[in-house]
Amino acid sequence: MRLSKRIKLFNNIDLYPVTAEPLSQGRTSLEILDGIIAGGAKIVQLREKEMPMAQLYELAVAFRRKTAEAGVLLIVNDHIDLALAVDADGVHLGQADFPLEPARKLAPELIIGRSTHNLAQALEAQQQGADYVNVGPIFPTGTKPEHKVFLGPEAIKDIAPHLQIPFTVMGGINADNIDLVVNAGARRIAVVTAVTKAPDVAQAVRDLRARINKN
Repeated sequence: MRLSKRIKLFNNIDLYPVTAEPLSQGRTSLEILDGIIAGGAKIVQLREKEMPMAQLYELAVAFRRKTAEAGVLLIVNDHIDLALAVDADGVHLGQADFPLEPARKLAPELIIGRSTHNLAQALEAQQQGADYVNVGPIFPTGTKPEHKVFLGPEAIKDIAPHLQIPFTVMGGINADNIDLVVNAGARRIAVVTAVTKAPDVAQAVRDLRARINKN
């Protein structure tokens, strides 16, 4: 798929579920993926920080097969080589990961996202060619224990007007506070445990998507 088509699909996402098998209540990430697809999400990020690469590759192949069949965008976290190897739709890069400009040269047809934690980082990523930025963490989150500063939903109103590319938000967002980020202007909302820890993953995805799209 060409980048232009991938970007068009990305522009229409709402909930952006992210996997984490250790936080999935004993279920595999493939089981979580089945729920994500059943719930109607149009994108998923494969993020398994603790998984050996050989195992992660096999998982990514299975994710690509399932997401392709369902018409769901697949974003691989951190590993541009893995994203290319399995023909994923994109790669998400943290601040300490592969630089954006050479990433674009290596993967001209992939969606490339960048984690950002303030306006300066968001603008830098935009200037360097990111297709989208993630802004966060919005609230305290167990998936990013190294972060001691949390932006709060008010940061969305401060950062969004300066961006000419799509943005997602992430960090501790769940059913109890998602309305705060929606009311601040976020429309592409990334979550981990709000989905992976849900007793009924598909229903959690449906409910969160409905909250994003209520306006």
